[in-house]
Amino acid sequence: MVSNSSTLAQFLKEMGDVGKRLSEIGATEGAAGNLSICIRDSLEVRELFPQMRMIDLPVPAPDLSGATLIVTGSGRRLREIAEEPTANLAVILIEEGGKTGRMFTAVDCPFKKVTSEFNTHLAVHHDQMRSRPLESHAVVHAQPTYLTFLSHLDRYQDEAFLNAHLMLWQPETILNFPEGIGILPFILPGSVQLMLESMICLRDHPLVVWSRHGVMARADGSISHALDFVEYAEAAAQYEILNLLAGDPNAGLSPENIRAVADSWNIRQKIY
Repeated sequence: MVSNSSTLAQFLKEMGDVGKRLSEIGATEGAAGNLSICIRDSLEVRELFPQMRMIDLPVPAPDLSGATLIVTGSGRRLREIAEEPTANLAVILIEEGGKTGRMFTAVDCPFKKVTSEFNTHLAVHHDQMRSRPLESHAVVHAQPTYLTFLSHLDRYQDEAFLNAHLMLWQPETILNFPEGIGILPFILPGSVQLMLESMICLRDHPLVVWSRHGVMARADGSISHALDFVEYAEAAAQYEILNLLAGDPNAGLSPENIRAVADSWNIRQKIY
């Protein structure tokens, strides 16, 4: 068991920093959005989260037996995690068999359950970590303004069209999304269908757009890296909307430019 309290403190600080940044870019209004980190080992958490109760997990996660999840509480504001992490987060230690967990919360915990999107977070963590020797894995759900707006337009709900237009504006976009950005149609938030479709899509993409809702990003290791994917995709969407406001002149990088960028970094991209 990892007992170093600084390890937990580092995870909490990083989640607070990510919550603040998502708020700064307009991707988490009110209590929108949710975060989670899954750590392969068990963490000693009782000093900060002394209250414990058993919970049934929303989906079985047998390959995460003994793992620790840090996840945002239901109805909490991501921008407030940095100042009051124990009031906004819960820690779940997954029991043997992966059907139940011990949920640890702080004395000042104002919520009774974790985020309504926990089923999708857990399914994605389990799907990614059961087949690879990852020590930790992070998931971010946010509602970035520009990317979410584009997903309200029918033509941007086509994955090929979305990627062809978002890749135009910055060389960094193809480098960070050589496999492209995934997109799903509107699916009821918190539903089993959204969980399954997101899990499958995130096997091939680090970020998936939930049409007319927001995005989910995942990253090995650091939740800051998952945030990076949200920022890169949102920057590309902002350029695309500026292009539309300008009458859709549609300049930007040419396919030759994009292929040259990818080749120079030895990136095998799938868009151009």
